[in-house]
Amino acid sequence: MSDETDNPSTEELKIAQGERETASHTAAKRADTEAEELQHERRAEKSAYLREKLEERERAERKIDDV
Repeated sequence: MSDETDNPSTEELKIAQGERETASHTAAKRADTEAEELQHERRAEKSAYLREKLEERERAERKIDDV
C-alpha cells in the first residue's frame, strides 16, 4: 500500500463525507419505513458533522502553512 492510500488528505476525506451525506439523504427519501428513514437521516447528519470538522481542519492546516 502507498502512503496516499494509508493517509488520505483532508480534502479527500471531506469529499468522501460529502458523498456519504448525499447517499444517506437519497436512501432516506427511498426508505420503506419511518424508522429506516430516520436511520439514514441520522447517518447524513453524522456525515455532515464530520465534513464540517474536516473543513475546520483544512482551514487550520492552511493557517499553519501561511505562517
